[in-house]
Amino acid sequence: MIPYKTAGSSQVAAELYQAFQQINEGDVAELAERIIKANRVFVAGAGRSGLMGRAFAMRLMQLGIPVYVVGETVTPAIKAGDLLVIGSGSGETPLLVAFAQKSAAFHVEVVLITLSAQSTIGRIANHTVKLTGARKDQFDAAVSLQPMGSLYEQTLLLFYDVVVLSLMQKLEMDTSSMYVNHANLE
Repeated sequence: MIPYKTAGSSQVAAELYQAFQQINEGDVAELAERIIKANRVFVAGAGRSGLMGRAFAMRLMQLGIPVYVVGETVTPAIKAGDLLVIGSGSGETPLLVAFAQKSAAFHVEVVLITLSAQSTIGRIANHTVKLTGARKDQFDAAVSLQPMGSLYEQTLLLFYDVVVLSLMQKLEMDTSSMYVNHANLE
């Protein structure tokens, strides 16, 4: 067993700040533009990366963008003109590789947000965004004191949120205009 140092909240915040500083504003603008141009957006991820993707899909829905989470029972067929956004630290998760391959065969644009740009999905994707963090299967205290890909997943959510802010600006929306689409059966 690898001994973990106790990571206090200030250490986690410092890691997040460092990772956030490395987010490329060009990647934010690029994904926002691809989302605006797409007929529909499909979001995919596995595990905690998938949870971050679901949060992103919720915000896109609140912006009025037609969006679906891959794997839900109400998700329609993906078609040319659509956009598939995959969050995968490794870029090698077999199910996500299959989604990317099938989407590419349908002439769907694929965007990967990852730690591993040279991965299988990275080679399929039309655009790849590289984030900071340690892979869940590799402990590297020089990168993060947090376990199993936590820094990547946190940075992924922050990246998605910055893309939402960019979309809000481009679509001339604010919290009030988004709130109209907020769930009201809760």
